[in-house]
Amino acid sequence: MHLKSLSLLNYKNIESRKLDFDPRINCFVGNNGVGKTNVLDAIYHLSFGKSYFNPITSQNIKHDTDFFMLEGLYERNERDEKVAVSAKRSAKKKLSRNGKEFEKISEHIGFLPLVIISPSDNDLIREGSVVRRKFMDGVLSQTNPEYLQVLLNYNKTLSQRNALLKYFAANHTFDKDNLDIYNEQLVEFGNYLHKKRCEFIEVFSPLLIKRYNYLSQSKEIINITYQSKLHEANFAELLKDQLSKDRVLQHTSTGTHKDDLAFTINNFSIKKFGSQGQQKSFLIALKLAQFDFLVNTNQTAPIILLDDIFDKLDEHRVTQLIQLVDDAAFGQIFVSDTHKERTEKVVKSISQSYKIFNLNHE
Repeated sequence: MHLKSLSLLNYKNIESRKLDFDPRINCFVGNNGVGKTNVLDAIYHLSFGKSYFNPITSQNIKHDTDFFMLEGLYERNERDEKVAVSAKRSAKKKLSRNGKEFEKISEHIGFLPLVIISPSDNDLIREGSVVRRKFMDGVLSQTNPEYLQVLLNYNKTLSQRNALLKYFAANHTFDKDNLDIYNEQLVEFGNYLHKKRCEFIEVFSPLLIKRYNYLSQSKEIINITYQSKLHEANFAELLKDQLSKDRVLQHTSTGTHKDDLAFTINNFSIKKFGSQGQQKSFLIALKLAQFDFLVNTNQTAPIILLDDIFDKLDEHRVTQLIQLVDDAAFGQIFVSDTHKERTEKVVKSISQSYKIFNLNHE
């Protein structure tokens, strides 16, 4: 699978642009602010129906315009596939494939698998559990449509249960039978998510360790652990035990929406004890393991986006990374950088097939 061409209209700071791509490596170079990352984000948007950097649709529309339009022409399984995303202010976003609009964007997820490596990946280590859960859910959603649907159902039921708890508090009332309906649904959906996450980590962990060992020459022992109260306790019992607390807080304080991933190096938290270099290697290994998992599950090489990797890594690590992914098994790669000469030097030394777009001159 590869992206043959991309058209952008009124997307972020880009008024209008049409780009035709090399099937292997494509590099976007230029000064800060010219739109390199925005082009990468447009490619991400076509895969997931939303921006990687700003999920608020209206904020992706260029200032002083009323809509944006993205169109990508892909070659997948030896046939052309045209995917389009458009949005108007104060209107529902539209996503279509070959002219047929999806009723739900979730129906498209996984059709165009993609992995992005970006400076914002640091949030996976530095921020709270929600970021790491989103990573895990994102990988699983690209490989298992049922998982994505159950996740959406869980989140909807969770919102309804929380709204009911707020209603109870505001009206000084309580209806156990009504609450039990949501509890039963939450338990059913939550148990499924927990089971699939456990299975995911069992497969994903060896892939991560293998990738990290390659990047670090096996100098340290790293691990990823799935943390969930459902490992030790029955979900229905947890909800029952936490009911008094939930009524005071007016939201659901236990469940799979509180799960986390623990990242360790030599059995210590990588956030607290990992060096900057170790953290960078871990994050790259995490994304490469994501790539491996998607390939093994979907039998299709995801597109790889490498955003500002020279700002994230030294030149040796960048060369090592591009050398690693410049393999037929890795498919198509998109790179952004501020220095054309630096990028071309690295890519030219590794790959015979590449294309460079200087966005300063577009």
